[in-house]
Amino acid sequence: MKQVPLKDGERINQLFSTDVKIIQNREVFSYSVDSVLLSRFPRLPKRGLIVDLCAGNGAVGLFASTYTKAPIIAVEIQERLADMAKRSILLNGLEEQMQVIQDDLKYLTNYITGSKVDLILCNPPYFKVDKQSNLNESEHYLLARHEISTNLEEICRVAQQTLKSNGRLAMVHRPDRFLDILDTMKTYNLAPKRIQFVYPKVQKEANMLLIEAIKDGSRDGLKILPPLFIHEEDGSYTPEIHEIYYGN
Repeated sequence: MKQVPLKDGERINQLFSTDVKIIQNREVFSYSVDSVLLSRFPRLPKRGLIVDLCAGNGAVGLFASTYTKAPIIAVEIQERLADMAKRSILLNGLEEQMQVIQDDLKYLTNYITGSKVDLILCNPPYFKVDKQSNLNESEHYLLARHEISTNLEEICRVAQQTLKSNGRLAMVHRPDRFLDILDTMKTYNLAPKRIQFVYPKVQKEANMLLIEAIKDGSRDGLKILPPLFIHEEDGSYTPEIHEIYYGN
């Protein structure tokens, strides 16, 4: 492990089932289970190009790097988070595989010309901005959680512009945005192929949605995967989640 400088409030965390270490800051951004699940949800290409949109501190791309040798580009608009991602890449010695673009994702075509991407991963802002929105959070969490700097339509448009034909977009989101997601994907000719609902516990409503779509794909053949439960009734992780976090 390389030594990299930490800034005020930063710490190094590790997903115990991997060797990946990630620089975090609770006041700025910390990854949660949605990032971990997204990195495990799609089949990762062995080669080609992977892009992680709304990358935050790089958690999704860093976790994905343990399952593929394909190059990974993380795209993050916030300078503070992009800097954390860059230092985490150095910390793990992944600079030959991963890089960070610190820019608005709508400008991705300035960096990737043509349809060259095999897989896009995206953990986007979940919440629309309206009169009921809580906009009193820190700037970093505000941009990460609310559709201020980007939204579903922009993400799907960029996916349509940069994915290869039959390239895939894998995204984690909220179930209450399900119809929005389907409508927006249809507009940009992204055909949903795999969907999985994630539940905090049995008997609770789903609070996450994993979805994978194919560019220019047939709208036939959609698979609804078995539900995924995070916690047992006593609050411990289910075997599936325990294996993801801690390995066998």
